[in-house]
Amino acid sequence: MNYYLKVLQNYAVFNGRARRKEYWMFFLFNVIFAFAFGFICGLLDVPNLANIYTLAVLLPGIAVGVRRMHDVGKSGWFILIPIYNLILAFTEGDKGPNEYGEDPKANM
Repeated sequence: MNYYLKVLQNYAVFNGRARRKEYWMFFLFNVIFAFAFGFICGLLDVPNLANIYTLAVLLPGIAVGVRRMHDVGKSGWFILIPIYNLILAFTEGDKGPNEYGEDPKANM
């Protein structure tokens, strides 16, 4: 849950690096919250509230994806390449600093 909140605190920060764990924990909690929120909104018959949540986490989701690409030493634009970005999301990040910043694992 801390990783989810950390991503939301860095709402539109596209520079720096994000660990695999930060990226995938955000993804996991985002899917859980989206399903729960969608289910509740479906029961209450207010589907527009689920769309508001989706729009609210769209920018942080893109930002953490870009930072994840930076962690493996790639430009953030690689997030637009369908299969390759998934492979990079599973790849371990560069050890030590790279052109996008310090190693986030070194700080843990």
